[in-house]
Amino acid sequence: MMHTAVGWHVELEFREDDTHTRAVALVRLPDGSEVRAHGSASRHRIDSNQPRVGEEIAGARALNELAMELLTKAHGEIDAASGRTSHPINV
Repeated sequence: MMHTAVGWHVELEFREDDTHTRAVALVRLPDGSEVRAHGSASRHRIDSNQPRVGEEIAGARALNELAMELLTKAHGEIDAASGRTSHPINV
């Protein structure tokens, strides 16, 4: 059996102000398509300003949405190729 190495590069970009962090996650797939997702985090007014924590939360939320977008895309492709409705397993 032949094995092919495939790699995906995920990009995360952040926009921040004093209380909000927004993240955009992007993956470019080998077929040339792109999947993009967003996440955000807000700092409570009594919490100390920790930009890294905001990035981690917003980034995690964007990556979680990216995962769901990829599952939706994959199941759409399965459905189109098979002529039936596939059923994603929730993780």
